[in-house]
Amino acid sequence: MTSTSQPIDVFTLSIVRNAIIAASEEMFAVTARTAQSPIIYDVLDFSTAITDHTGDVVAQAIATPAFVGMLDFNVKAVINWYGASTLAPGDIIILNDPFLSGSHLNDVAVVMPIHIETELVGFAVSKGHWNDVGGMSFGSWGPGRTEIFQEGLQLPPCRLYVQGKRNEDLVSVIRRNSRLPDMSIGDMEAQVAGLRAAAKRIEEIIRKYGRATYDATLDYIFTSGAALAKSGLQKLPKGHFSSRDFLDEGGPNDQPLPVHVEIDITEDEFRVDFTGNSPQLPFSLNTTYPGTVAAVRVVYMALIAPHERYNQGLIAPLKVIAEEGTIFHAQRPAATSVYWEALTYAADLVWKALAPHVPDHLGAGHFLSVVSDIVAGIRDDNNEPFALVEPNPGGWGGAYNEDGESALVCFADGETYAASIEIIESRYPIRVDQYALNVEGGFGHGKHRGGLGIIKDYRILNRTAEFTTDINRAVVPPWSLEGGEVGTLNGMYLQRDGKTLQRVRKILSHPMQHNDVVSIRTGGGAGYGPAIERDPLLVHQDLLDGYITPDQALTIYKVVLDQTTGAIDTEATNTLRSTAT
Repeated sequence: MTSTSQPIDVFTLSIVRNAIIAASEEMFAVTARTAQSPIIYDVLDFSTAITDHTGDVVAQAIATPAFVGMLDFNVKAVINWYGASTLAPGDIIILNDPFLSGSHLNDVAVVMPIHIETELVGFAVSKGHWNDVGGMSFGSWGPGRTEIFQEGLQLPPCRLYVQGKRNEDLVSVIRRNSRLPDMSIGDMEAQVAGLRAAAKRIEEIIRKYGRATYDATLDYIFTSGAALAKSGLQKLPKGHFSSRDFLDEGGPNDQPLPVHVEIDITEDEFRVDFTGNSPQLPFSLNTTYPGTVAAVRVVYMALIAPHERYNQGLIAPLKVIAEEGTIFHAQRPAATSVYWEALTYAADLVWKALAPHVPDHLGAGHFLSVVSDIVAGIRDDNNEPFALVEPNPGGWGGAYNEDGESALVCFADGETYAASIEIIESRYPIRVDQYALNVEGGFGHGKHRGGLGIIKDYRILNRTAEFTTDINRAVVPPWSLEGGEVGTLNGMYLQRDGKTLQRVRKILSHPMQHNDVVSIRTGGGAGYGPAIERDPLLVHQDLLDGYITPDQALTIYKVVLDQTTGAIDTEATNTLRSTAT
């Protein structure tokens, strides 16, 4: 981190700090507005940040939470690979190696050193999901891989631009390794445009306020972040905490795989230890160490400083331990293309361990999985390839004071959006027959119930297509709190001629034909507190909304309805609840 002894007034420091944040947000906006693929410009599956000259994050745009804790790894990988002194003005480095940068090969980072004259003052970095980087099948990620070599083009840190001139040889390699080359190169240049916008703003800030003021501001950001972290840490319960859960697969005979975490919180440290978890798996659910750290950082920030802009000072007390060669610290050549499933479990284990002790911060378990899918193929009308790649929203868990949110993307995707129906239908040979709350799937009942997932039905309008998915929480449901009921399961249904052919949770390049339907069904969140304690008025409202049936109102919530008016029979309800208790 940068340090300076020159005193600067706090008003100037605040002005410069917010100018740096604005630069990171402008980088984000420029990238979104110039990107080629909907997963960038519509879903916003990317993130941007500005760091100091050592790679510590100074400011980051509000974006994909799972990327919050990764961008410093990307910059430091570049510094370690090349050496900071060899990076010249106008250089831009590209990389997607998961073992250096976290996530998977689809998430491509570009890093630009920021110079004043020839002096390095920091970096701009952007990391975004490209729809295809080669590999075994359309979209590049999915089940069926056993090693990273099957998942697409691997880019260690490489100079994409050399002193402002594009490396056309490297661009040719990238183009040849993508089924959607124009889209990939278009998204790459959108990221580059964002970097340049941010670098220009940082240069303007330094020229306006001076290098000493800029350095003092960075020191102010880091030290105030560390002070906020210490203050937030003091408010947390101290001691040892742990939790256990199961991924849907990976155990003996393809049974659920047990995972666990141990946490120690002291006055000075927030220590998270994944020691003793499963060796890395022979399929794509592994995450690398940067991914595990990023997952923990998201929950940690929710506890320490949920409304603060992320910077490296805020994570000073955090320590994350994961053994090399395990599912939470996979080593080359492990497959990582569906890394987000292990990543989300890493965060959820921390969440589950601490939720009972900080109910004002964390609720019951949610549908958790990204529930991502790929619908791809070659268009009938122009013989061009297409690939719809997206996350899907679902139900969140109830909290001590409110019901869970419905149709919200999982924590790992946070500030991203569900794909717009209008864009899906205009960009792809797909019709969306239905997009609705998954009332049929339900939710975890409780004093505060879970939120509802969604149903989204894709009808294939092309002659042929292929479908890929790989999800969790399709076997092991979300966990509840304080006597609530567990949540409901995620699942995908393949339909033909109005009949369901099969329910799937993982499938690779499944062939589909004209008029086939993929029905995406995400689960409901878990409940908080006993269902019998739910306010009868809320039960009645759920009934009116069609979320529950009259039988459920009576048998689960012990709410008696007047047979004539349909209103709550308060006396009969109180009597029944008293008897049941």
